[in-house]
Amino acid sequence: MQRYDYLTINVTLKSDGNLTKEIIGSISKYVKMENDSEDFILLKEIFRKPSLEMVSMTITEKGYSLVDNHGELMPLVKADFENGPYNTQSYLGKLTTLLFERYQAGAFPLALVSMDNMSHNGEKLQNSVFAYVNRWVEKQLVPIDFSEYILNSGKVTFPWTMIDKITPRPDAKIEALLEKDGLEGISPSQTLKHTFVAPYVNGEETEYLIIEDNFPNGRPLLDKTGIIYTKRGTVNKVETMKVTTCLNPLHTALAIFGCLFDYHFIHEEMRDPDLVSLIKVLGYQEGLPVVMNPEIINPEKFIDEVINTRLANPFIPDTPQRIATDTSQKLSVRYGETIKSYVASSTLNPHSLKIIPLVLAGWLRYLSGIKDTGEIFEVSPDPMLPVLQPLFSEFKLGKTNATQEIETLLRNEKIFGLDLVEAGLADSIISMYEEMSTAPGAVRLTIKNVLSEIKSN
Repeated sequence: MQRYDYLTINVTLKSDGNLTKEIIGSISKYVKMENDSEDFILLKEIFRKPSLEMVSMTITEKGYSLVDNHGELMPLVKADFENGPYNTQSYLGKLTTLLFERYQAGAFPLALVSMDNMSHNGEKLQNSVFAYVNRWVEKQLVPIDFSEYILNSGKVTFPWTMIDKITPRPDAKIEALLEKDGLEGISPSQTLKHTFVAPYVNGEETEYLIIEDNFPNGRPLLDKTGIIYTKRGTVNKVETMKVTTCLNPLHTALAIFGCLFDYHFIHEEMRDPDLVSLIKVLGYQEGLPVVMNPEIINPEKFIDEVINTRLANPFIPDTPQRIATDTSQKLSVRYGETIKSYVASSTLNPHSLKIIPLVLAGWLRYLSGIKDTGEIFEVSPDPMLPVLQPLFSEFKLGKTNATQEIETLLRNEKIFGLDLVEAGLADSIISMYEEMSTAPGAVRLTIKNVLSEIKSN
């Protein structure tokens, strides 16, 4: 960022093959939250300013968790809980330290805006910040007035947001185009967290950002750029529509089967009639019946756009391997919420679901690390892999692979959002998983069989 005077090139990849390039000049400085550094001193100064209206963040869904996969506090979080707002080490601990600075400077109002791609993102941020504040108050490391400041909705708010734009990691083809334009030294770099950064961003033309209108210190004029301010309930409906029915479940299904079928781009999968039929049933037939219409976006038209324009865009270099990252952290929302809606409904029968169980069976088959051809592939990073992969260590095509441990896994409400055995779906999931494991090509055949059954009914 510093090398390029904090400028970034935004490359928009349109479905008709055209590119637009614009220079983003809204970033004035790049600083890191490192204790006792000049950067952190500057951040404290910024948080003390009465004029600060909003702090936004994109730290991925994992970034809001304070505990590990065993429910234990992460070491840095535990240390911050004990030591208070001085020399904090965790990300959210440092954020809470900066809030303490703002409180001490005059308890000025502020909006903390999560823009991460997850449901109730503002609530998750709020709960995490409260956890630090409450612990510090309990240990008398900060005055109780600090807690009252954070809890005061007239002082500190945590607006909910819905953000939606497919933005793959920096792509080599885009790099080559920009170099042809005369730009030098723009190759992506890999961070310590194994993400990729570059002085350019490549993404699709479709984009939504909907923000709860709850800004106690003045609302930035973001609506002048097409961003929508609305009520929390509407934000929640749009987010629920996208994440649980109309986009993210389709994306994850393509990711799982894309890895099993050795696809390297999502748009390639959209030329596979079996996978297109699969996600159409998933979206239109299984998802739409439980959607709460947010009114500002039509759910059915949203799915039309996702399938016909967005996922099929041949110029978006997004990969199933990237989307398959952290799948265990996504299933509870992307499929569990729909299943729960069917279970709770007086008119819908969870046993009528065919594609959601098929996708979950595909995920079990995916965890084996064996493609549909019988070849080995590398499973994408996931914090649960140390627990999950041993369940499939003895996997072999043509062998009975269903075990008691797999049935126990399907009871894991943290992963799936509910007990799939109690929901009555475990048997069909295990049956499909076994069918997918019989021989090379069995994953494809199982998909065809399920689609044929749906069509005949």
